[in-house]
Amino acid sequence: MKYVKKYLLPFIVVVAIVGVIYYLGRNPEKTEQTEQIKFKIKKDKFVLSVKATGELQAKNSKQLRGPSTMQSVDIYQTTIDNLIPEGTLVKKGDFVASLNRNEIANKMKDVSTEIDKIMTQMEQARIDTAIELRSLRDELVNLEFNKKEKELFVEQSRYEPDMVIRQAQLDLERTARDLNQTKEKLVLKEQQAKAKMDEINTTLVQNQNKIARLSETANQFTIFAPEDGMVIYSRSWRGKVAAGSEINAWDPVIAELPDLTDMITKSYVNEVDINKIKVGLDATIKVDALPDKSFEGKVIQVANIGEELRGFDSKVFEVIIQILEVDSLMRPSMTTSAEIFLEEFQDVIAIPIEGLMIDTITYVHKVVGNGIVKQEVIPGLTGDLSVAIDYGLEPDDEIMLSIPPDVDKLEFVLLDPALKTKIAKKQEEEKKARQAKYAEKEKEAKNISPPGGQSGGGGGMIIFN
Repeated sequence: MKYVKKYLLPFIVVVAIVGVIYYLGRNPEKTEQTEQIKFKIKKDKFVLSVKATGELQAKNSKQLRGPSTMQSVDIYQTTIDNLIPEGTLVKKGDFVASLNRNEIANKMKDVSTEIDKIMTQMEQARIDTAIELRSLRDELVNLEFNKKEKELFVEQSRYEPDMVIRQAQLDLERTARDLNQTKEKLVLKEQQAKAKMDEINTTLVQNQNKIARLSETANQFTIFAPEDGMVIYSRSWRGKVAAGSEINAWDPVIAELPDLTDMITKSYVNEVDINKIKVGLDATIKVDALPDKSFEGKVIQVANIGEELRGFDSKVFEVIIQILEVDSLMRPSMTTSAEIFLEEFQDVIAIPIEGLMIDTITYVHKVVGNGIVKQEVIPGLTGDLSVAIDYGLEPDDEIMLSIPPDVDKLEFVLLDPALKTKIAKKQEEEKKARQAKYAEKEKEAKNISPPGGQSGGGGGMIIFN
């Protein structure tokens, strides 16, 4: 009994586990299951569409900016001291943000000190000039008096010897010359004083203008709402602006007031599908935050250049979709999913893409009685998961969606070449008709103005085969 418990029971358990693994993993059952993957043909509605993800944006918005005159007063960056919460509804004139005033206050203090210094210099120059000019004027009065004395002495010396007369005349001439030189000196001193005062006054005016600009700029360090709206923080490569963020003089955008009555979704389409998208196509937009609602839209802009974005496996193209109906609950930056409709057909034979085989010809594995044949077909337009079959299949036919056994031995059933040529011509005509319809839709969409300042290329028409 101990022997059974010790050796036999573990052996039985191991055998049972191996049996279960073999039963679950044996190939015949898989083959049997694979052989049952069939698809029955029927006519149904066939919709061609492209799906895209993106986010809501206001088509137009008013930017809230710091002072545009920062550079003119040599302030190149500052920080945001206070900023109301994002999403706040404001009225025109309401407070939105305030910027740090330390640097501009220091500059205003320095300029005020400089103005006081200039005013002192101006007063000192005025006093010095007054003293100097008064001295020269006194000197002129004395010289005038001396000249009259010399003239009188010359008159009195006319009966004196010639030498005395000549000496008196020389003294008079010297006095007259000194008088003229002093007059010229007075004129030059007055001009010099005026030039100096003009220079000081110019420096004073420059500093007064500077402090006026600083004062005007300082008043703009408090930002108020220019109109009613919802405050949305500005975003850049450095991230979202917030209290404590730095703004620079070249791009002092702090926030925006979007127009919530005119919304778009900036969506991104995979490069594989972008050649199908064109301006004017209709779309249905769903907003993740409003799962029970959908909104009609129209493509108004298609980028001509792709870009690499985080979260996408390949390059994507920006597609702007105008939302034709707006909900008061919509907010910028809400995630959206858009379905852009290319075509819709009624009573079309379509099969899952995995059922279509492509070699030198296109064919399907069609069930005929108890057997299977390789039936040549003529495919039409291709959607995300299915492809339309223009010829080669009929309603109630069955095809295999998986590779049947002995596939290399199956018989080919080919179509008449003349029939293929005829259908190809018909497909070409239908293609031209679609292009004409797309061109008409694009013309209609031109009445819808594109968003201002959006990135991405223009809405040039891209032909879809």
